[in-house]
Amino acid sequence: MRRVTVVLACLSILLLPLLAHATHSWGGYHWARTANPFTLKLGDNVSGVWDTHLATTSSDWSASSVLDTSIVAGQGGRNCRATAGRVEVCNRKYGNNGWLGLAQIWINGAGHITQGLAKMNDTYFNTSTYNTSAWRNLVMCQEVAHTFGLDHQDESFSNANLGTCMDYTNDPDGPPTNEHPNAHDYEQLEAIYAHLDSSTTLSAGVPGSSNGQDVDEPHQWGKVVKKDKRGRPSLLERDLGKGDKVFTFVVWAE
Repeated sequence: MRRVTVVLACLSILLLPLLAHATHSWGGYHWARTANPFTLKLGDNVSGVWDTHLATTSSDWSASSVLDTSIVAGQGGRNCRATAGRVEVCNRKYGNNGWLGLAQIWINGAGHITQGLAKMNDTYFNTSTYNTSAWRNLVMCQEVAHTFGLDHQDESFSNANLGTCMDYTNDPDGPPTNEHPNAHDYEQLEAIYAHLDSSTTLSAGVPGSSNGQDVDEPHQWGKVVKKDKRGRPSLLERDLGKGDKVFTFVVWAE
């Protein structure tokens, strides 16, 4: 799996006719590692209602030929702080701020992901609209995948359903459902991680991780890089200096 310093909020879709030729990596960012398949730790900071969905996401993405994920004890704490060399996955009532889920990825000067966060906003998931297995699986699957270096396959709400969690949709139940990766997602991961590195960022204390700067609040996410089809920021970038950056992907509630 690949990682980027990014905060992501997302729902995305690719045009069906373009699927066979589309790429949806994010900037070529990836976790540095010396062998495939590599194992990425997912820190479990989620409550019991989310445990099954985290397990599903971990199992789904571990079906990749280049990546395995391992659920480990969380170290994010109440504020879901990032931990070098791994991804912390969290849920909490983050408030009526508009976002349903987001992913953040830290990138060092070499373009390698050094740590990541995936956050689920229970302020919305506790409502009747989003308190469904389909919505929870879609957002968990997508936010965790952003921390590998995957982007959306498509960002239109009106195109054909691609049957992947990396697709924008108003109806994750489908058919087809948008609760899991599809074949193109696995192909993209293989492309992203086709080459090996001489070192690894999959360990504690890797350079260029947090840099001691806070990126919790929207005003700290930096400049808008991309907007969704409804004009809302879906990707933001903050320059931390010395070549280090944090990217934020956002999935907006409807």
